[in-house]
Amino acid sequence: MPERIEVPDEFPAVGDVGGKRVVLTGAGRGLGELIAHALSRGGARVALVARTAGDLAEVAGALSGPTLQFAGDVRDPEFNDAVADQTVAAWGGVDVWIGNAGISPVVAGPLETKPEVWRDVIDVNLSGAFFGARAGARVMRPGGRIIFTGSVLGERPSKGLAAYSASKAGLVGLAKALALDLAPRRITVNVVAPGWFESPLAGPWMRSDGAARTVLDHTALSRWGRPAELAGAFQYLASDAAEFVTGTVLNVDGGYLLA
Repeated sequence: MPERIEVPDEFPAVGDVGGKRVVLTGAGRGLGELIAHALSRGGARVALVARTAGDLAEVAGALSGPTLQFAGDVRDPEFNDAVADQTVAAWGGVDVWIGNAGISPVVAGPLETKPEVWRDVIDVNLSGAFFGARAGARVMRPGGRIIFTGSVLGERPSKGLAAYSASKAGLVGLAKALALDLAPRRITVNVVAPGWFESPLAGPWMRSDGAARTVLDHTALSRWGRPAELAGAFQYLASDAAEFVTGTVLNVDGGYLLA
């Protein structure tokens, strides 16, 4: 007979982020604001990062737990290093770094996409994620977590979003490479790839009957995601229950990539 598996006395609590020290970029609005609330209510201390100090103050004022606020540009390596160092100085360390900052300023074909727009999207979405991950990894101890916010558009692009899709596809390669590089230090690196959620970014598609129908026809559950349904993926990957998960893309898309 096969040997019986050893059953532990207790299991890690899935999604338990109590006591975690989290840096969250893109925290000033949208899904970043939602993630901040979910982590804070779960007992995490959240260092909020965004471009605009006013947005950060508004989000921090609504959170239930301790926060830090850092206004700056994630494209700047020195800014990311300062966020890491000042979080360590305030809280003694960084356990989780969530690279959530992202932009998609235009919908345009390749001939209409200006070079500066391309550079901005790649710099914020991909280079900013790398500089943040590098800063976080520098100060993390074994057990640290790096999580990127990707997108299903990195795997199934839409017309007019070449820069955005390229940046999100690049995040997958970046996460897998960093997962290999940082594995000896027991730091995991993963991607949460949202599908089509009710959010300001999806607003133009939701308001267009044709675009909305295309999205819903490709989504197995035939509806838009509710923002609260996304938070659990980040909580899981940040929790001790995900200690053996690295180099993985967790799609939260209602089956968008199935159809």
